[in-house]
Amino acid sequence: MALLEIKNLSLQVNGNKLLNNISLSLKKRMVYAIVGPNGVGKTTLGNTIMGLEGYRDFKGDILFKGKSIKDLDIYERSLKGITLSWQEPARFEGISIEKYISSSGKDISSDEVSEILKDVGMSPENYRKRAVDKSLSGGERKKVELASILSMKPELVILDELDSGIDMDTIENIFKAVNYLKSNGSTIILITHSQAVLKQAEYAFLMCHGMILKEGKTPVISKYFSNKCLPCDHKNEPEE
Repeated sequence: MALLEIKNLSLQVNGNKLLNNISLSLKKRMVYAIVGPNGVGKTTLGNTIMGLEGYRDFKGDILFKGKSIKDLDIYERSLKGITLSWQEPARFEGISIEKYISSSGKDISSDEVSEILKDVGMSPENYRKRAVDKSLSGGERKKVELASILSMKPELVILDELDSGIDMDTIENIFKAVNYLKSNGSTIILITHSQAVLKQAEYAFLMCHGMILKEGKTPVISKYFSNKCLPCDHKNEPEE
């Protein structure tokens, strides 16, 4: 049985069709990528799977472990083991990194918080007591958010543009954390327009104009980055 199945999913917001008859199936303990240029519906698809407000009035169905989650809100989906990392991580004034991570998981000890911070490339001595606020850089906040996800041990993780605004050293630590999540039983969806991020996946879906144009093993979909576009029937099709 697939962990996640999306069946004929279409979403329209304010008269604009954002997702168009999408169907896909994800197995357990695999890393997937959803790739394509900006504005084609990748983030919208992630938000719809998570059940964010404004993304729940869709046609079709979403099944998690064989059961529909269409009528569940974001909190109920998170209880089932689904989590989403945003492009722009949140700031929380007045809460320490240690408390933020320990409150994300269940029965997380101080030593475990330290180990999780090391897993995402952060020194526990330098970061445990720091606040999750504007004093952290974008890359630091992304690593803190990923650390909180590690503590949750979710079954399905949606990581949206995890390499946005961070340096190469940071992204390498994040890639290690992605592998750690998989080794501990998580299925991961990487939403990206980066070839480097795509290479972390085993299987990928190419999106454009709210549709899945192509799917296959990562080397097949990576051809998108050399060709830049594939012929399709929407109005922005490039001339040959």
